[in-house]
Amino acid sequence: MARVVRCSLVQAKNVVPADIDGAGASLAAIKQAMIVKHVAMVRAAAADGAQIVCLQEIFSGPYFCAEQSTRWHDFAERVPDGPTVQLMCSLAKELRIALVVPIYEVEDGEAEGGKIFYNSAAVIGRDGGFIGKYRKAHIPHAAPGFWEKFYFRPGNLGFPVFDLGFCRIGVYLCYDRHFPEGARVMGLNGAQIVFNPSAVIAGPNDFLWKIEPPALAVANGYFVAAINRVGTEAPWNLGEFFGQSYFCNPRGKIIAEASRNQDEIVTADLDLDSIAEVRRAWPFYRDRRPDLYGDLVKP
Repeated sequence: MARVVRCSLVQAKNVVPADIDGAGASLAAIKQAMIVKHVAMVRAAAADGAQIVCLQEIFSGPYFCAEQSTRWHDFAERVPDGPTVQLMCSLAKELRIALVVPIYEVEDGEAEGGKIFYNSAAVIGRDGGFIGKYRKAHIPHAAPGFWEKFYFRPGNLGFPVFDLGFCRIGVYLCYDRHFPEGARVMGLNGAQIVFNPSAVIAGPNDFLWKIEPPALAVANGYFVAAINRVGTEAPWNLGEFFGQSYFCNPRGKIIAEASRNQDEIVTADLDLDSIAEVRRAWPFYRDRRPDLYGDLVKP
């Protein structure tokens, strides 16, 4: 019998606009509205039989990196002890599903103010237990409006693979997908599905959005789940986060895809046994030449 894992991706528009000067809704109101919305969508995915549900990058609010303001530091939470991850642990336990929860993380450190911030994702098991977290390794900082180095320190946890008991998954966050090295590390360490929560706006990225995740799937012989935000977020109007979240199989074929620019849950049944079949046909791991790859780790 094939080992099939049913997975869902949630793409959702931001609920409450955020004024640049902070005069509008409070950060708490912005976050609460998105949490309520996503909890309902997670419940719908679970009712449809999903075993793993993954949310979009920094799911609990807008893509605030469109501006540079220290007020968003107050949006960050501890992982796993903060209220949002704890809520998601309770939800996972209730629904008997695994969750990937991208979130703005803060921890104590020696940085100015005694705090260090990361763009992270918590991985939660079907029993509600916190399994671990991934911290975004590659941090962009470029116009227009992707000012991430203002908010995030580069991740320091490497590229972990999380064992859910019924499958092994990895997480790559948005900009990470432009760098094949971490994706290969996860494959070498046994990842069967890699989730890539993202914030991608329309334009040249439309083209890359349909190329890079399938390319990672082909090169590594695993499933890739690419999640994009949706909507034009006020007041920045950075561009259209166009959605079109999708799953692709180890041959690089898109097997399920969400609509453009609307709230949606996209679900797919992933046959894990097909991974071995593809790797027998395309034995890239067998034919690697790590003895020749020393230049990859040079500064």
